[in-house]
Amino acid sequence: MSVPPVTTTADRLPHALDAPVMGERLAGRSPAVFLDYDGVLTPIVPRPEDAIMTDRMREIVRSLAGRCSVCVVSGRDRGVVADLMGLDDLIIAGSHGFDIYDPVRGPVVHEASRGWEDLVAEVTERVQRAAAEIEGTQVEPKHASVALHDRHVADAHRPRVEALVAAVLAEHPGQLKVTPGKFVHEIQPKIDWNKGKAVEHLIGVLDLDRPDIVPVYLGDDITDEDAFRALADRDDHREPGLGILVIDPADAPARETSATAVLATVDEVGRFLDGLAR
Repeated sequence: MSVPPVTTTADRLPHALDAPVMGERLAGRSPAVFLDYDGVLTPIVPRPEDAIMTDRMREIVRSLAGRCSVCVVSGRDRGVVADLMGLDDLIIAGSHGFDIYDPVRGPVVHEASRGWEDLVAEVTERVQRAAAEIEGTQVEPKHASVALHDRHVADAHRPRVEALVAAVLAEHPGQLKVTPGKFVHEIQPKIDWNKGKAVEHLIGVLDLDRPDIVPVYLGDDITDEDAFRALADRDDHREPGLGILVIDPADAPARETSATAVLATVDEVGRFLDGLAR
């Protein structure tokens, strides 16, 4: 019988670069590393297309991938992540894990990977038409969803964004869900699939469910909590994995999380990953 993962506020968690539990759990074992992209491998930037990974981070990730399994799990489209990273030899789970591709195995099929294409196309067109009338919005069509960004929308107009999202959901009762993020509303098919399920699926597909391997997930957004919970809430025969939340210390007291430890910046992520690679 599994035990529900412990939820706490991020300010109560140890720092991943200093926490003894990290070394204890990894001692004599190999990590299998799962990485969110925005806010982890690159800072959050005003324009999503500018979130390009630095040469140094690319070198660290490439080095780590030469020593253990490394997978990127992002809300972005898989192809966009690959282009921004400048790496084409990593497993990438795009669109919150809906679209998974392994350079060796090809597409990784799962229960939620098909059947929703027409719905997503219809909703994307609807959101694009309506959002054009709200100054500051940015619509990002994706493989399995549409993201409505409102970072640059004036506060007075934010209720219009909320109303648009509510209207789209009402037009497709029971078919859609909204995944909130940092200044973004991700509208996607209402399927029981998320980053946590994608990580568990990959652990099985890649034969990583072994006592000599510790799955480690790094993420910063609310959507990454599904992955933290998946690694924390494993059955009695499997030790929990490690979830590392990347968060500004100023935001930590208000963030409830199922992560194991925290890092404060993308630079610290680089140091942590570099340590694993070495």
